[in-house]
Amino acid sequence: MITLEKRVYVLEDDKSIGELVTCALDMSGITVECYGTVAEFLAAVESQPPAAALLDIMLPDGNGLDVLARLKQKYPTMGVIMLSALGQETDKVKGLNLGADDYISKPFGVLELAARVNAVLRRSGGNASLVRGNLTLDEDTMTATLRGVKLELNNKEFNLLKYLMQKEGKALTRENILNAVWGYDEGETRTVDNHVARLRKLGIDYIETVFGVGYKFVYRE
Repeated sequence: MITLEKRVYVLEDDKSIGELVTCALDMSGITVECYGTVAEFLAAVESQPPAAALLDIMLPDGNGLDVLARLKQKYPTMGVIMLSALGQETDKVKGLNLGADDYISKPFGVLELAARVNAVLRRSGGNASLVRGNLTLDEDTMTATLRGVKLELNNKEFNLLKYLMQKEGKALTRENILNAVWGYDEGETRTVDNHVARLRKLGIDYIETVFGVGYKFVYRE
């Protein structure tokens, strides 16, 4: 699933604050969606990961720091800002140690909020990432991580994985893949098999064999 440029999810149970954040970011050209519970927020992230997230800490069905840890484990390139009335230094340190990119205490200025969110979006790279569960591809740096561990991929392996992820759920013939990744649609299709086998050996178990056809990328939790 492609992480969309300038799309931000907000996890905030205070409706008035959520509306303020939404308005401030919308005026800055940022697409924002606000959720009041952890369950709603995580369901939205699973469906379509955002480029960045703003997380309150005290929530009716969970804790924002726990959500932060989960996001950074599954989506290491996602920018995350903690947004909370808890201003104690220990809370900030814990959030930053868990991987938060920034920490904004309430009350906050809307201009400062928008500026900080834009800064995190620039660092996180916007739509330069493909994210599916614990697998992340960063197209800017041509790197891939699985469960937070960087994979050693050559250019063809990276481009093959990117193509399969972009065509998620679609059965692709070996000829389709050869044409898209290698630039020709006639040749030794065993090349595709060898590269898929290499990706699987690295622990990427989302690539299914479609017998008599080729392969498809299928994400399952």
